[in-house]
Amino acid sequence: MSYDEQLKQLEQIVSEIESGQLSIDQLAAKVKTATKLLADCRKQLTKVETEVTKILKPE
Repeated sequence: MSYDEQLKQLEQIVSEIESGQLSIDQLAAKVKTATKLLADCRKQLTKVETEVTKILKPE
């Protein structure tokens, strides 16, 4: 899944949580999914940061 797709999914989860309409079981599942999405996004951002740093680093 692309970074943008993950971010959109995270935004949807936040919206659902903020609505207050989720049951406890649904909330737990959404938080678990959001945690995984956040970890994946962080990995992608770190990878891109490393690549950009290598490109910009003078040799």
